[in-house]
Amino acid sequence: MIMCLYKKVAVTAAKLSEYPLTEQIKRMAKYDKPDILILREKELTGTEYENLAKKVLLVCKEEGIECVLHSFFEVAENLQVKKIHLPLQALKQNFQSLDWYDTIGASIHSIEEAIEAYRLGATYVTAGHIFETDCKRGLPGRGLEFLKEVCESVPIPVYGIGGITEENTHMVRSAGAAGECRMSYYMKL
Repeated sequence: MIMCLYKKVAVTAAKLSEYPLTEQIKRMAKYDKPDILILREKELTGTEYENLAKKVLLVCKEEGIECVLHSFFEVAENLQVKKIHLPLQALKQNFQSLDWYDTIGASIHSIEEAIEAYRLGATYVTAGHIFETDCKRGLPGRGLEFLKEVCESVPIPVYGIGGITEENTHMVRSAGAAGECRMSYYMKL
């Protein structure tokens, strides 16, 4: 496995920000610049998502942040974005038509899902949720041992997600993760 630098990944949820998303991305770049931004916004229609993606892609380019689109295949193809992140179910349903993409991410919640995502062509996975988080209120985190086991089970980068803070980020790194994903943190900077 090729080792890479530990990466910070921002996952968007515009409803959590008091600023318009493009302005929030500029705030991220100023205060704690992520390496990658996953434009999640899954409640939007395809047209709404495409209009937002056009703006976000410009800001990400200006700020030097890699942008990955989430779930909207048609938008990614229309905008010539070869980076997509999918729920595992969407990867299962579409894996035969993803050759066009050079980056394919998948959200996973078990070692078996990580292995399946890899076999279906994922080039990275997000594994979670690691710690307790407001996004999954009432559900205990899967923990660092889970993250370590996922990292050891696949030869692709694994990014931990869920409840990651400045206080526990070193533990995520020590578990072997290629990086960390944060949503609330980046949406509230």
